Amino acid sequence: MADLNLVEAVNRALAYELARDPAVVLLGEDIGVNGGVFRASVDLQARFGAERVIDTPLAETAIAGAAVGMAAMGLRPVAEIQFSGFIYPALDHVLNHASRLRHRTRGRLSCPLVIRAPSGGGIHAPEHHSENPEALFAHIPGLRVVIPSSPARAYGLLLAAIRDPDPVIFLEPTRLYRLFRQPIEDDGEALPLDTCFTLRDGSDVTLVSWGAALQEVQAAADLLAKEGVMAEVIDVATLKPLDVDTILASVAKTGRCVIVHEAARTGGFGAEIAANIAERGLYSLLSPVQRVTGYDVVVPLFRLEQQNLPGVARIVAAVRKTLEGA
Repeated sequence: MADLNLVEAVNRALAYELARDPAVVLLGEDIGVNGGVFRASVDLQARFGAERVIDTPLAETAIAGAAVGMAAMGLRPVAEIQFSGFIYPALDHVLNHASRLRHRTRGRLSCPLVIRAPSGGGIHAPEHHSENPEALFAHIPGLRVVIPSSPARAYGLLLAAIRDPDPVIFLEPTRLYRLFRQPIEDDGEALPLDTCFTLRDGSDVTLVSWGAALQEVQAAADLLAKEGVMAEVIDVATLKPLDVDTILASVAKTGRCVIVHEAARTGGFGAEIAANIAERGLYSLLSPVQRVTGYDVVVPLFRLEQQNLPGVARIVAAVRKTLEGA
């Protein structure tokens, strides 16, 4: 058992799978000698060799294409894109090949690859380092989209993603990399994919979120509890496929729902969750679903960046609005 931050938990999961399965290989820019821009793969090339921890050229298209070929031929590649804002050149291979390979070959081939990328704001980086492309990838059939919210979640979900027989987009919230630590047993125990996690029981309102935004959601739930409002907090964890049943069961209990994410509002994944609630849980609602999201802007630089992230005050205000609607 060791107290690990999120980036260390990712490193432990990668090391565990490299040792466990000789088909696992890592590839990406500066991941070998330098250990990655955020040090997620530090020391792994020294332990497992340059043939399994591969430094690539600065070419996201080539990284994704090579990963698809490796996966089709029986390897289990884990490709790192340095920042999610640089992931778009890889989209051609992800959309046209990785996500379709099982269907195209009628099941004769699969594509067991993972594409990891730091994602989201909060570290005062330029806008191309603060993207949230989660909804874009969730829209692509054939992909899993996974976003951990803690070191323990990152460890267990990454193990499951690497072992999955189909392609997984694994977006790691950048501002959580070194924000806090958790005790983690490096025992190779994977967490289930396609499952929401209930982090807190409540009876008055359901707060649905994922990734870094859960920090503010939990803080808002603490504040509301002092006012006598008991919020149930759900960590979506796997956006695609979405575990709708857990969310609907919570809404049936509380009658109210606030969805929180830091990606832009229009076309955001929160709208998909709200649509599912409208279609399958409308009669459970005592008031309309509320969304607290990032704004429909390029992530602003430095001083305004924090204003774009869903804060505790905005979440609490949305909860109060749902309570007024009863």
